[in-house]
Formats: sequence, C-alpha cells, structure tokens
Amino acid sequence: MQTTWFTPVASRIIGAFACGSESVQSLTGKPQPASATPAKWDAGEAVSQLAWDDLRIIKTLSECGNRAATAKKLGVNVSTVSRRIAQVERTLGIALFDHRKSGYLLTAEGAELRALAERVELDIVSVARRVSRAGQGPLGKLRITTSDSLLLHFLTPIIAEFKALNEGITLEVLVGNQTLSLARDESDIAIRATRKPADSLVGRKLATIAWAPYCRAGQADTAALFEGEQSWVSYAAALCGLRATSYVENRVAPERIVYRTDSVAAASAAIAAGLGYGFLPCMLGDITPGLVRAGPVVPELQDELWLLTHQDIRKSWRVKAFMTFCAAAVAEQKPLVEGRLPAS
Repeated sequence: MQTTWFTPVASRIIGAFACGSESVQSLTGKPQPASATPAKWDAGEAVSQLAWDDLRIIKTLSECGNRAATAKKLGVNVSTVSRRIAQVERTLGIALFDHRKSGYLLTAEGAELRALAERVELDIVSVARRVSRAGQGPLGKLRITTSDSLLLHFLTPIIAEFKALNEGITLEVLVGNQTLSLARDESDIAIRATRKPADSLVGRKLATIAWAPYCRAGQADTAALFEGEQSWVSYAAALCGLRATSYVENRVAPERIVYRTDSVAAASAAIAAGLGYGFLPCMLGDITPGLVRAGPVVPELQDELWLLTHQDIRKSWRVKAFMTFCAAAVAEQKPLVEGRLPAS
C-alpha cells in the first residue's frame, strides 16, 4: 500500500530518466544533469528511507517558505532542514521545491509528498487521541479470570462500577477454579484466592480472606459445632486442597458429610438450601441471602486475595486502570473480606 503513494512520482522520474535530457532542481537551486546511465529507481528502498520527520519538514517548509522559519518552528538547525530535503530528493530522484526570490515553492512532486504528510499527520493525531488516557480513556477488551465465589456477589458490583466509568472498555470475565495462563494470553488480569502467586505474575495482595462456618437461617443447632448431629457440606475434586476441606473431614464422620462440590458458590447455595453446615469465605457467606454464621472465624483457614497480571502488560492503560480501581474498591470492603463485620 505504501508504494502506491509514490507511483505518480515514480512514473515522472522514470520518464525523465528515459528521455536522458531532463534535469532535476535540487534544494540548492542548481540543476542536476541526468546521468548518461539512468539510475534504477527502487520503490522499496525509497519507502524504507522516507521517515515521518522528512514529511514533516517538507510540509513545514512549504508552509513557511524559507529554511530559517522552518527550522525555528520545528526546533532543528537550518542545516538539518537542508540536509533532510536534499536526502529525500536524492532518494526519490526528484526536485521537491523551486527556490525563488519569494521563497521555496513546491514542485508537483513535492505537492504529492506534502499531501502524504498531511494524511499521515491526521492518522497520527487520530490514533493518539484514541489511545490517549486524556481523551476517551482506556479502550479495548479487558479479560479477567477469577473464581465463581469471588465473582458472584463481591466482584460483579465492582466490575459494573468500573465499566460505568470506562465506556470504551469491553469486559470478558472467565470463571474457573483453575488459574488461566496470563503468559499464554488467555487472560489479562487474575483475581485469585491464593497464598502463592506464580513467580511470573506481578500484582498486590488486597486482603486476607477469612473463613467461618455457616448454616441456613433458623437451622442453627444449640449444640457446639461438630458435637451435634448436623449434616455437612464440603468440597471435592479441584477444591480438595482447601484448608476448609480437611478441617471438616478431620472433625466430622464421613456419613455426616452429605454434599460435596467443586464450587464454593455451589456450596453456599447448598448451605442456604438447608443441606447442611459448611465453611465459606466471609466475603461470600456474610452477604448470601438466607445464611447466618454458625460459629466464629477460624484463623487457620484464612487465605489471601491477590490482584495479578503479567509483567509484559502491567503498563497497559486498561490493566492499570482496572487494577487501580479494583484495589481501591476492595480496600473499602476489607472488613467484609476479613470477616470483621458483625456476625448475623
């Protein structure tokens, strides 16, 4: 596509070389005789050597009419203006300006390059405006991976508030208890309950996640926890490694564990449905309708809430904007996350 910008210029130069009698005016105003052996014009080489700074100098010189004013406007030396114009003329084999008493006037070929400079300038301004934080704000798609228990009641309102303030961002939230690979471009940001974030990720710990026992409202037993005949909800499959899983199974007879699931959100729904007692993160249990705490926070079950991204994209406007917003929003909810709200 770039080579088509110079096709009209190229045709004139090729014609001039073919005639063998044409001469070219350089920036110095001295005629340059055509070579007896026509030089081969290489469009690819011309394109590779033509820079935006060259186009900017051509455009500005055509507006100012003299080298001194052009140099002052662009913040360069007069010699730089002369050298860059002469270099473009040599590369393309054309004269860009006629040097007259009234100043430097564009040739037909020079006018084509000025038009190109104006198009490129408009494109640069347009792109800069779209990606600039000072314009419409961050733009593009942001992919977040998290677990169902974090997303359900806690993160969704935070994400909704962020979206309302950043209309140019579209959000894709991927839910799963298995961590997606940020390095393989499966996600941009991970919000995870973990004590050991991957070494390849960067981010910050937002809070300590407290866990406590819950039961359906009205179902609380007068007997001490684990001493009555309560049925229990526990975890399975990918969540077997949860501290809450071993904590319950080391204290409850197997026949009293009536329901297991690989989803913390599903466990909260099962407990609310009356299937039994169970341990939940306080940030989920304390705000799930129909649930009440059946005992105090258990410190040995606590986890950590981390906000993570890959080091290669940590400076992306979208990533920075969300991570800053999310960290501030979670900070306001720390009492809930850390189980410091009054028990139901």
